[in-house]
Amino acid sequence: MWATYEGGQILFGTLVAKIDENGALDMRYQHVNRAGELMTGRCHSTPVLLPDNRLRLYKSWYWTSGDNSAGTSVIEEIKR
Repeated sequence: MWATYEGGQILFGTLVAKIDENGALDMRYQHVNRAGELMTGRCHSTPVLLPDNRLRLYKSWYWTSGDNSAGTSVIEEIKR
């Protein structure tokens, strides 16, 4: 799986993931923010298929750059 993302303080980002035997995603991501910083990270996510066939991902993540902090977030597919 791969994706691009943007919005808020993120100018542009990419992520790649592989699916494990339980259907969870092991992801790596990188982006550049409005402050001009290049950030990299890692996360684990289990995808949820929404009624309209879009994906929503509930993520547990941590930075592999910057302050190495960790957290959780939700990302959702946008149909264009």
